[in-house]
Amino acid sequence: MPTEPDDDGKPREPASPPCYLHEMETRSSAKPAPQPPEGVARWRQNERARLITMRSAVPAEQRAAHTAQIVRQLETLFAFGPGAIVGAFWPIRGEPDFRPWMRQLTERGVRVALPVIVAKGQPLLFREWRPEARLERGIWGIPEPAEGATVEPTVLLAPLVGFDDDCYRLGYGGGYFDRTLAALAPRPLCIGVGSLEGRLATIYPQPFDTPMDWIVTGRHFARRKSS
Repeated sequence: MPTEPDDDGKPREPASPPCYLHEMETRSSAKPAPQPPEGVARWRQNERARLITMRSAVPAEQRAAHTAQIVRQLETLFAFGPGAIVGAFWPIRGEPDFRPWMRQLTERGVRVALPVIVAKGQPLLFREWRPEARLERGIWGIPEPAEGATVEPTVLLAPLVGFDDDCYRLGYGGGYFDRTLAALAPRPLCIGVGSLEGRLATIYPQPFDTPMDWIVTGRHFARRKSS
């Protein structure tokens, strides 16, 4: 189990026995997966639509309970103390709604940031968020902090549409997280968060795809092995 320092969101030894957790050992990607016959882009588009439709059909109270499961697992696996800057996200299309937890983190002295889309095809910036922060609609209509300090997260939560056992993430297809992780130095601890129902045999990773360090679904977690 994780035993690294825990003052800035790094993995830690769980505070209580993790009897409800199942750690799935991830496979290395030594051999490229065979490509789907219809082509990777079209396959991803179809899988993305299927998974978002399935996720969006989940009742609101069930989604809230699932979000609470994810938060409990995150708090068990990682320490979010005053030294951490957590890059979170505003929920869309049935994603986990971390806004109550984000408020709790700020009350504990953790800095929380939300992504800002500067331009299409460019890496994301992260602007500090506070409960009283003024928000404005960004390029895709997602609320973003209208003002505040630009920060570099030490921990980055990435929403999952789907994922595979090598911790590769299927997102919305814009490539923003891949470009952002390539641009950030040092790279933050990157945690994909979402539903276990989004687990796929493979996402057919391409050279531009960047794997997550961890996948957390509330019902299981996986840590990517170092290659």
